[in-house]
Amino acid sequence: MDERGAPVNAIGQAVTWLNDPLNWTNPGGILDRLGEHLWISFAAVLLGCLVAWPIGLWLGHSGRGGGVVVLVSNVTLAIPTVALLTILPLTAIGFGQRPVILALAVFAVPPLLANAYTGVREVDPEARDAARGMGLSGGQLLTRVELPLAVPYLATGFRTASVQVVATAALASFVNGGGLGQIISAGFGLGMSVGGGQILAGALLVAVLALSIEGLLALVERALTPRPLRRARRTRRRVATA
Repeated sequence: MDERGAPVNAIGQAVTWLNDPLNWTNPGGILDRLGEHLWISFAAVLLGCLVAWPIGLWLGHSGRGGGVVVLVSNVTLAIPTVALLTILPLTAIGFGQRPVILALAVFAVPPLLANAYTGVREVDPEARDAARGMGLSGGQLLTRVELPLAVPYLATGFRTASVQVVATAALASFVNGGGLGQIISAGFGLGMSVGGGQILAGALLVAVLALSIEGLLALVERALTPRPLRRARRTRRRVATA
């Protein structure tokens, strides 16, 4: 088989594999793995939100800790997810989905934290002054003024973190954590000549899922962003491009 024939053959095998109904409905098939993948991703992003959002909102409200946000974001980004997936199962956490969720939650923190902080800091100072003039306390200012105005930024961080986590959750197969990565891992176990189509099919499923999540959350983000803020963002993009 020539160099061009191998990729074509793998594509044909992938199409055949995806068109087999048993590969979708059997135990451990695509539907089962898709459910695992979505659950792992959802739990990881939710855990990241519970950690990053309160910290980012409070630091943004206080006007302090910008350096802390940058430091935490850089440190968490510098930690390889594969390294965490290797280390965590060797602790009391063990193998399975728990170490995967924790590792992916760490991976989700930087965009969630940075956007929460930025969203509060970008609130118009005049809106803050007006709220204080009305007698609002610090907590009321955060919950009634700053938080609602920061929602578009929170949505942006949530979208970025979700897409990154969904794409990276394929690594869960390294620690028997389930997800669509198990399809790819099983294909490698069969060898490239036999399982090449399955490997490609698994990779396509992960890519399509990540792109679908990206598109869905982009629509949600647009719906949550007021029109004046959309125009302001477009203007900043044009200026940055120029």
